[in-house]
Amino acid sequence: MTLSLALTAAALLAAEPTHLPAGHPPLGSDAQRPAASQGLPEGHPSFGSGASGAAATGAMPEGHPPMTGRAPPSAAELLQQLDSMQGLREREKTFEIASSLGKLYYTNGRAADSIPYFLQAEEKGKGARELFLAQRKKLGQAAVKSPAEAKCGFSSATPVEEMVAVAAERAKKGDTAGAAACARAALEPVLEVESMRANAHFLSGDAAGALKTYERVLEVEPTSADALFGRSALLYETKGENLSSLRTAYEGFEAFLAAHPDSPRAALARKLARMTDEAVKAGGMAKWQATRAEDRRIRASKLDLTPGGQMMAQGPMAGGGLRGGGASGPMAGGGDNTAAPTISQETVQAMQNVERTPELEAQLTQTVEQGEELLAKGRYDEALAAYRQVMPLRPDGRVKAGLAWTLVGLGKPTADRVWGVAVGSDPAAVDQLGETLKAKGDMKGAKALWTKLAASAPGYAAQASLQAKLSQ
Repeated sequence: MTLSLALTAAALLAAEPTHLPAGHPPLGSDAQRPAASQGLPEGHPSFGSGASGAAATGAMPEGHPPMTGRAPPSAAELLQQLDSMQGLREREKTFEIASSLGKLYYTNGRAADSIPYFLQAEEKGKGARELFLAQRKKLGQAAVKSPAEAKCGFSSATPVEEMVAVAAERAKKGDTAGAAACARAALEPVLEVESMRANAHFLSGDAAGALKTYERVLEVEPTSADALFGRSALLYETKGENLSSLRTAYEGFEAFLAAHPDSPRAALARKLARMTDEAVKAGGMAKWQATRAEDRRIRASKLDLTPGGQMMAQGPMAGGGLRGGGASGPMAGGGDNTAAPTISQETVQAMQNVERTPELEAQLTQTVEQGEELLAKGRYDEALAAYRQVMPLRPDGRVKAGLAWTLVGLGKPTADRVWGVAVGSDPAAVDQLGETLKAKGDMKGAKALWTKLAASAPGYAAQASLQAKLSQ
């Protein structure tokens, strides 16, 4: 059982009135197991003997939950017990027990129920906060020492109230640096609780409460990862039309990246910082989103992949030259149409900046499928046009395989080089193209492809049993 659950179990046993029969030895007390001669209530089972019984008489570590002889309760069982206890929230608790109860509720999806216990725990750390802020102010620009440097003498098991008392004693003696260091150490578990309470407020729909609590954490620890990211993300989500709040969000993301560049959330923070900055420059979230929608519309018009669309109707991507329509350039039939198409800088930029929406992905997939259909029918010129539309946006194995087989079918000088790239990068995709051709009725084309693949990648051919396919 985790420490949190162990402490909670201890709290339950300490708070709940006993139901043991009269004369029963108290559970969890310092008293040793009664001697065999000592009288027990009638019908009480005898204590075990032997090695196991002897071992059980050993003293438990300080703070160990009482031994009941039963398996430790699960989180669900503990929550059920807690819910049935009248007045538990109002009872006096140590910081450790109050925070453990809050964490138990929080980590089991009951954010709203965790807040009262977190607040009780924070109340126990109130003295540490006030003392630390006062001593830090006295320090001025001097850095706060670590607990080890200040020789606070704390361990991981030192209770918060005890650490606060040590810090207060240092302050009385005029040891400002020592008092600040020890008070800051006492605040470490308190800040963890405050961060969790901020998250609990947010999960409960209380954005204002969450923001206020994140601010409390940042007042003590300006580089707190959870508070910096949480506050900025919340401002971004809820204060999109407040430019001042958006600027604060942007600054928070930047501060997060500066303090925690290797955090798993760094990439997301970087993206949100950019988007927040763009929203500020646009004059608010609504205006920025409208601008993005217009940008997407313009980019989509420049990347029209539909038959007869802009990219198909002009320049070297035009299909008219393939049918003797009088177009010039490498796509006009007389030249090598395997050369890279001459695309305008504007279109290149549009390709690089295009937003990968589900609609675009579906359109790309449809174009690839059209290319495969054309390949199966031996219409290589048209298939080439389809693949060249998709390649700049989706240069995956499937597209490379289709483009390579198209060039082989056309007998172009660059066919072997492109084929080598496709086979070298993803032979399975080339193999799958053969299956696609077979499924579309082009068994001759499929066998020709597999024959060439077997010659180009004998290792893969043996592994994938291409010979069996060729024997069909």
